[in-house]
Amino acid sequence: MTFIRQILTVAAKDLRSEIRTKEAINASLSFALVILLLFSFAFDPTSETTREIAGGLLWLAFAFAGVLILNRSFARELQNDCLDMLNASPVPAPALFLGKALANYVLLVGIEAVCLPVFGVFYNVTWYTHLGQLVLVLLLATWGITVVGTVFSALTVNLRLREIMLPMLMYPVLIPCLMAAMRLSTVLIDGQPITGDDLAWLRLLIGFDIIFTSLAVVLIDTVLIG
Repeated sequence: MTFIRQILTVAAKDLRSEIRTKEAINASLSFALVILLLFSFAFDPTSETTREIAGGLLWLAFAFAGVLILNRSFARELQNDCLDMLNASPVPAPALFLGKALANYVLLVGIEAVCLPVFGVFYNVTWYTHLGQLVLVLLLATWGITVVGTVFSALTVNLRLREIMLPMLMYPVLIPCLMAAMRLSTVLIDGQPITGDDLAWLRLLIGFDIIFTSLAVVLIDTVLIG
């Protein structure tokens, strides 16, 4: 119970800090909406081809916008040596990591919830036909993005070019997660449920989350302290 309380305390601290400043939220949400708007001009929303790649366009927007939130996760702790104090506190590194990951996860899911209806309008798609399965895919894929992004945010926090290094390190690792999310989202947006061979993509998402969450918890102490 103490471990869970520490996770929730760190997550609540980060959420209060972000809600107070709204720096990452405003930048990330604006960026996601602009990407969706630009893609809607580049592709004809009424064409069959656009419907076939709609899931890919959606997750490209989420992946690009998510970097703006994930990059701030540990960077905000650099002021007044807050990161050093957090490392020296009784809170274990796994609890610190999971707390920050949980806060990032809540912020990313919130941005996705705002972008989905806008996406439906811009691309003329009925995305809510299988809403339960789509929400499941969103939650699983967003957790994968959050875990990987939070780890690399901690790894690059002291680099001068962390805004560039974070996406360069994060996106190659996220390829399996994004491929599965794009495939499943495209199927669901097309009005079909996840069945048959597509279940393998869902299992891939679940496996990705389990593997990288476990690796992050085990390695975060080394990443933070060295």
